[in-house]
Amino acid sequence: MQASEIQALMTTHRVFGALPDGTRQALASQAQVQAFQADDIVLAESELPERLGWLLAGSVALTDPEAGWRWPLQPGELFGAGAHPTDAGHPLHAVAVAPSQVLFIDSAALVQAAQAQPVLAMLLPTLPRSANAAAPNAPAPSGNVMTAPISSLIRRAPVQIDRADSILDAARRMADERVSSILLTQGDQLFGLVTDRDLRTRVLAAGVDPARPVADIATLAPLTLQKHQSIFEAMVLMARQNIHHVPVLDGTRVAGMVTATDLNQQQSTSAVYLTGDIYRQPDLAGLVACSLRVKDLQSSLAKAETSAYSTGIIMTSVTDAFTVRLIQLAEQQLGPAPVDYCWVAAGSQARMEQTARSDQDNCLVLSDDYRPAQHGEYFRAFSKFVCDGLDACGYVHCPGEMMAMTDQWRQPRSRWNAYFAEWTDQPEPMALMLTCVFFDLRAVHGHAELLHGLRRDMLQRTKGNSLFLAHMVVNALKHRPPLGLFGQIAVTRGGEHRGTIDLKHNGIVPIVDLARNYALAGGLDAVNTQDRLAASAQSGEVSAQAARDLGDALEFISALRIAHQTRQIAAGQAPDNFLRLDELSSFERGTLKDAFGVVQQMQAVLGQRYYGGRG
Repeated sequence: MQASEIQALMTTHRVFGALPDGTRQALASQAQVQAFQADDIVLAESELPERLGWLLAGSVALTDPEAGWRWPLQPGELFGAGAHPTDAGHPLHAVAVAPSQVLFIDSAALVQAAQAQPVLAMLLPTLPRSANAAAPNAPAPSGNVMTAPISSLIRRAPVQIDRADSILDAARRMADERVSSILLTQGDQLFGLVTDRDLRTRVLAAGVDPARPVADIATLAPLTLQKHQSIFEAMVLMARQNIHHVPVLDGTRVAGMVTATDLNQQQSTSAVYLTGDIYRQPDLAGLVACSLRVKDLQSSLAKAETSAYSTGIIMTSVTDAFTVRLIQLAEQQLGPAPVDYCWVAAGSQARMEQTARSDQDNCLVLSDDYRPAQHGEYFRAFSKFVCDGLDACGYVHCPGEMMAMTDQWRQPRSRWNAYFAEWTDQPEPMALMLTCVFFDLRAVHGHAELLHGLRRDMLQRTKGNSLFLAHMVVNALKHRPPLGLFGQIAVTRGGEHRGTIDLKHNGIVPIVDLARNYALAGGLDAVNTQDRLAASAQSGEVSAQAARDLGDALEFISALRIAHQTRQIAAGQAPDNFLRLDELSSFERGTLKDAFGVVQQMQAVLGQRYYGGRG
C-alpha cells in the first residue's frame, strides 16, 4: 500500500482523522502494512509498547497465555503503543485469529506527532511523553488510569498466613508488616481474608479467644480480581460491594492485595469512599449530606478524562448504594419484609448510564405469595420511604410516577408477567412507552431471581415478533437527531432552551432506542446500551461496523453531555442536557454532526427493515 493510500485511509479513522493533513502525511510516510496468517504472532510482548497496530482486515486477539485470557479485536481497532497499558508482569501479546492485515506505526513517530498535535496524546492516552518508552512499572498516565491493569497497583508480595494459625499470630504478622489485612491460604490456594476491622469487631468486641484459629473469624472465599483486570473494574467492585480489600490473583495463585487506599491514590476513584460513607449513614439526613458529593464525583471523573461509559457505571454504582442503604433503613424502621421481593431499577439506572442529572425510575417485583390485605400496607410504606429518600438525595421523583411507590408498579411477579404479555400482544402507544421504560430493568436488591425469570419470559415474547417490533420501531423513530435539511445541526428555535440542542433526547435517546430494538428483536439479555450494541453485532441483528459506529457516536455525545454538565457544576449551576453550539470547538461540532448522521442513517435502515417489505 502506497503512502498516499495510507494517508487517505487515515482520514476515515476516528483517531487519525482528527489530525491535520501534514501530520497524517508524516505518519503515513513511515507506516507499514503487513499480512498475517492465523496463529501468527502480530506483536510480541516486547513489541507491544513499541508499535501501534491498526487492524485493517481479519481478526486479531490480545492474549495473556499465563492467565488463559483473550480479548478479540475487530477491523478498525487499535492495539499496542498508546492504545493499551503495558506491564512487564503482564505477558500480553497480539496473535492473528484469522488471516489479517495490520498497519503499523512506530511509537517514536507517534510521540513526535503528539508533541505537535496534543489531541493525539489524548486519543492515545498511554502513549509515552517522549521517544523513550515509559518504564514498564511506571504508573499509568492519569487520563488512562481506569484502563491500567490492577497489577500496576501491587507494590509488595502478598502478606499471608496459614488458615490453621491463630488469630494472635495473624494480628502480630499484620503489625510487623504494617498492613491492614492478611490473606489466609491453604497450600497455594486462597482460603480467606482478615482485616483490621475483623480483629476489632469479630475478636475484641465479641470477646473471642485470640488463640483460636484465624479461619474462625475470616471472610471466607472473598471476592477477587485477576491481575490483568483493570483498575476501573476494581473500583466498581469495591464501590458496588462496599468492600475495601480485594485479593489479586494470577490464575489461582495469589499475586497481591489491593485496597481502597491504593485506589484513592489514583485519580477519580473517590466513589469507593463515597459508597463506603453511604453505607455507614444511620439516617436519611446523613445520606442527604453524602449526596452533596455526587456532583463533585462527576467533575473529578471528567477531569481524569474517564470515558462516558465508565462514568455512567461509576455514577450509577453510587445511585445503587443510596438505594440499598435506604432499603436497609426502611427494613430497620418497618421490620423485615413479609414476603420475598426484588427492588428493580429501570431506565438509565438499569442501563448504568446515569450522570449527575438523573431522576428515578424503579419498581418492585414481589413474590406470588404476596397478599394485598396482609402485605400491602408494609410494601406501600416501604417503597414510599425509599422513593422519598432518593428524592431527598437528589434523584427526583419520576414525573410520570414510574416508581415503586406507585401501586401499579409494585406488583407480584405473575402480574408483571401479565403486564408484559399485554404490552407485547397489544402494542398501543402507552404500552410501547411503558415497554421502553420497563424493558430496561436490573435487580438492585432482594431476590434477583424474581426479575430474571420475568425478563427471560419477556424476551421469548419479543424475539422475532414482527408486529410488536414494527410498532416499537415507529415509537423509536419519534426521537430524531437534530439535523436540518442540508445536514447541518439544527438548534431549538424557541422556548426556554432556545439556541441549544438537547443532548439527551435528540442525541443519546435515539441510540438507546436503536439498541433496545436490536435487543428485543434478538431476545438479547444485555441492558447497558454499549453492551446491547456489542451483543447485537455478535448475534447478527446489526452489522459489526454499524454497532461500532453507534457505540462511538454514543460515547462522543455522552462525553459532550458530561463535559457540559461539569462546566455548569463548576459555575454553580444546576446541570442539564441543553448544549449551546458555541461551547464546542469546530472539531467537536464536526464530529457531533457526523455522530448525528450515523444515528440518522441507522434509523433509516431500521425503518426500512420493518417497512420496506423485509420486516
